[in-house]
Amino acid sequence: MSRGVLVTGAARGIGRAVANAFAQRGDRVAVHYGTRAADAAATLEGLEGDGHALVSGDLSHPEEARRVVEEASAALGGVDVLVNNAAANPPHPLPDTSYEQWQREWQHVIGVNLFGAANVSYCAAHDMIARGSAGRIVNVGSRGAFRGEPDHPAYGASKAALHSLGQSLAVSLAPYGIAVASVAPGFTATESVAHRLEGAARAEVEAQSPFGRVAGPDEVASAVLYLASPEATWSSGAILDVNGASHLR
Repeated sequence: MSRGVLVTGAARGIGRAVANAFAQRGDRVAVHYGTRAADAAATLEGLEGDGHALVSGDLSHPEEARRVVEEASAALGGVDVLVNNAAANPPHPLPDTSYEQWQREWQHVIGVNLFGAANVSYCAAHDMIARGSAGRIVNVGSRGAFRGEPDHPAYGASKAALHSLGQSLAVSLAPYGIAVASVAPGFTATESVAHRLEGAARAEVEAQSPFGRVAGPDEVASAVLYLASPEATWSSGAILDVNGASHLR
């Protein structure tokens, strides 16, 4: 059965791969973007099937987060699956960052990665509850939530909080038939980190995994697709590591 799926941060990278995966199984997808309008339009254009939509908004603003869900629900006939993928990740290593920049980066990253995901989840869950949909929420977290992100501390902290949010919502929403889970990817070959896979630096990154390579976005998308499936109901509350054994816990 076709479902309405909202994927935040779907302009490119993991978000685009997730949108493609749902569209390939016949779902209707709302492609959300913050600022990358051209990339998001390309994602939309490349989706299989029809009934898809494009929605934009700065998720760090509560009213825009609510509007994004409302527009997605109107376009799709309801949101049955939410994938919280949108994320900000600017570098701000403590020793080299001014106090003023430190404040800006933390507020921006937490605003998008945590508050944005929390507000979109709130609105999407209420949409599911109102329609009696046994919906799914899947959060795209990070390996960095467990092993630390010294150059991106706000990012690591936000992903740890996102994992915790998912587990809290898994308990809260289970009585409504809504399952909530998270994936924690390791290094994934996307446009935003392409520069780290050039020259001698590539070998260092690939050596993080005993497989001797990095993940492709499609591999993360496959994990998201599973956790959003009816078969994964009993995985509600789980955090699925998708890191090629590069970090074990």
